[in-house]
Amino acid sequence: MEIRSKLPDVGTTIFAVISRRARELGALNIGQGFPDYDIDPRLGELLAMAVAAGHNQYAPMEGVPELRAVISAKLNASYGVQVDPERETTITLGATESIFSAILAFAATGDEVIIFDPAYDSYEPAVRLAGGRCLRVPLLPPDFRYDWERVRDHISDRTRLIIINSPHNPSCTIASAADLAALAELTRDRDIRVLSDEVYEHVVFDGRAHASVLTHPELRARSLAIFSFGKTLHATGWRVGYCVAPPELTRELRKIHQFNTFTIATPLQHAIAAYLREKPQVWRALSGFFQAKRDRLRTALAGSGFELPPAAGTFFQLLDFGRLSRATDLEFAERLLTEASVATIPLSPFYEAPPAHTLLRLCIAKRDATLDDAAGRLRAFAERHLH
Repeated sequence: MEIRSKLPDVGTTIFAVISRRARELGALNIGQGFPDYDIDPRLGELLAMAVAAGHNQYAPMEGVPELRAVISAKLNASYGVQVDPERETTITLGATESIFSAILAFAATGDEVIIFDPAYDSYEPAVRLAGGRCLRVPLLPPDFRYDWERVRDHISDRTRLIIINSPHNPSCTIASAADLAALAELTRDRDIRVLSDEVYEHVVFDGRAHASVLTHPELRARSLAIFSFGKTLHATGWRVGYCVAPPELTRELRKIHQFNTFTIATPLQHAIAAYLREKPQVWRALSGFFQAKRDRLRTALAGSGFELPPAAGTFFQLLDFGRLSRATDLEFAERLLTEASVATIPLSPFYEAPPAHTLLRLCIAKRDATLDDAAGRLRAFAERHLH
């Protein structure tokens, strides 16, 4: 029997491919975005307490009320905005499910969705499964800045959704308030929604501030903002995210969510709610925590031949190998795997039409010892090829 694939040209993600190669070769994996250090032990204790307290059956479809109330308080503290926990907040199976459910709710057959390359790899498959078509606008190295006039040229009567991501993975840049103003102007008086992927909201460096769509009144009214406790609490395997949107958009999102995952692990939700009640300001330490790791890695590789333009946000850092090789990023990532025993993530798989560049993505959400080991291996590789 012939299988008619809905995504015939989609293979295994670059993350899975690189991680598998790293395991096969015994390489140090500083490419894929997950911490190699433990979560706060108190968070684990609260999870055990939630299980012992009997929070082991289905949670409400929209999420545990205690967690949604904590989220509302957190957003007020972070951005000075008022969010209705009952009508505007939905707990999802990580940010990825929020993205998937939002796209299916607001894109249909024949619709167009604008995304920005390099784009996180879950966006386009979800659009295609919804019957829509992605129009991809490139963010070009080295600055990866939005070209809003180019975006204007892509907007038509078929445009239903624009997806932005800030802080941006994998370019490590952040959108400015001026970017949000330009986006608001372009979508004004149009039947276009904005999906804002803000999972690294609290990981911004050098005194910068995250510009959330929730703080822009005009965008707030037409946007779905997506966040991740996996990133905020160093617990990517817990897979707890949430979507904040006006009531009329939340209703449509929940129609998809309830037939997708329906509900999210109950004890995890109770544990996170209890943890944030005990430590309501814990997220304020994230920027300093990750900036120190960014700076540690950059200092360790200073003068090595690799160049590391300082990341503006996310728990990633770009590595420019242009002084060492004119190979493609895919070729050079393979060389680092086999010759330096270090796994990195190339940027070209995140583009529809990759521009010429010499950049790889590193993850700084690692123990200091891991970063030091990686830097030592990369420096030794560079010395072999520069001298």
